[in-house]
Amino acid sequence: MPPTTPYAGKFSTSTYNNNINLHKYHQPMEVSYGDMCYHDNSLVSGSLEALIQHLVPTVDYYPDRSYVFTFLLSSRLFLHPYELMSRLCHLCVEQHRSGDLLLDKIRIRDVAPKIVQLLTEWTETFPYDFRDERMMLCLKEMSHHLARGDEYSWRAMQQMTQRLIRRLAALGQYEEAIATLNASAAERPTALKAKQQNGQRNDVLSVCDDAFILAQQLTHIELDRLSFIGPEEFIQAFGMKDPLDNHKVGLSFFRKRKTTNLEAYVAWFNRLSYLVATDICMPVKKKHRARALEFFIDVARECYNIGNFNSLMAIITGMNMSPVSRLKKTWSKVNKDKFDILEHQMDPSSNFSNYRTALRGATQRSITAHSNQEKIVIPFFSLLIKDIYFLNEGCASRLPNGHVNFEKLWDLAKQVSEFLVWRQVMCPFERDRKILQYLVTTPVFTEDELHLASYETEGPGNHLEKDSRRSLRCGTLLLFTLLT
Repeated sequence: MPPTTPYAGKFSTSTYNNNINLHKYHQPMEVSYGDMCYHDNSLVSGSLEALIQHLVPTVDYYPDRSYVFTFLLSSRLFLHPYELMSRLCHLCVEQHRSGDLLLDKIRIRDVAPKIVQLLTEWTETFPYDFRDERMMLCLKEMSHHLARGDEYSWRAMQQMTQRLIRRLAALGQYEEAIATLNASAAERPTALKAKQQNGQRNDVLSVCDDAFILAQQLTHIELDRLSFIGPEEFIQAFGMKDPLDNHKVGLSFFRKRKTTNLEAYVAWFNRLSYLVATDICMPVKKKHRARALEFFIDVARECYNIGNFNSLMAIITGMNMSPVSRLKKTWSKVNKDKFDILEHQMDPSSNFSNYRTALRGATQRSITAHSNQEKIVIPFFSLLIKDIYFLNEGCASRLPNGHVNFEKLWDLAKQVSEFLVWRQVMCPFERDRKILQYLVTTPVFTEDELHLASYETEGPGNHLEKDSRRSLRCGTLLLFTLLT
């Protein structure tokens, strides 16, 4: 994990909240230095140009690491990373240009290690920015510039570039693997029922009948996929063109789907929910459906104990889908007490207050952990995205005077920095390839197919359900006719 990840400590209490608390006890002091404003010694706003200049290291100055992370993360709300890189490299070069070649060489030698440090933080924390060939070209040009004054820094730049290339290659391999898995799982499941009756399709219990082991394998998948989500994807998921920018480059940048890994992770949540519902609705016999229900309840409980809240919520979501929840005869054979407890923990009322309490407990356990298993914290991801989205939407990025609202940027960085800590944990459990293969590739029913399977296992209970079944059967027949 990059050395820039320990930001959770930096943002344990947001700058903005600190300022609010301090305001209760004394008159706050606001100070302006040029185009940057401070509130009780904390940066609260500044012009975009001043903030970029504040990022540039000199012989006697290096920006605070929390500032580096915060600005590199959220600057993309205002300009393309390539534009920031271009300005940064230009300032680094120009501020040491004197017209005297010998003096320039001495200046470059003195500041080169800090420039390398800054670029290292960028490439290791936000490597996906460098999938843009122009970014790589900037790195190459800066490397040539530093070579004029400091061979050690030039070598450090070469090593940094090689690490970056390896990281981007791993990303490419991951994306190819996900595409292959999705293609494998895309087999139309219209024949699943026939396969089940012929004994050709395994259900989850035929692959794994130990709830703890299945929860462990789910945790492997969660942590694997979390590790490839770039922190910038949270910003780019809702990034908008800066209202003060009249150019179209920024807007087109955000329209170019720069959230591939984040979207793949959300798709995994949906797949797991449908897999749970499929394995419950599939069995013909009621006792087999009840056994599947009880098993997934146990898996969800083990996920909760591990700290895997995303799989926990996906399983609960699958069991609460209407094709499953309507199976009253099946549910009557299940002790719902354990399920009710889990639902209570993930109750959405009061803005998921119960879950947030559990998440804080898991986070605290992770901080004081003595083993990798105790370090695991996998948040309910959709809610994390929602929190960051509303934090962005609920506060202006620009102040009336045109300054960037840096208090907002601090709070965004605090949220995302927690994610960086969570995603770096190495899964301590042994992999079971057979179970993993089942979880990520076995075909699942669509929503309509789930409803039809549900009606076939427990008939319609009212006229509305009868009409729904009739409509679904007609649709399935029509699809079959078209395909043949």
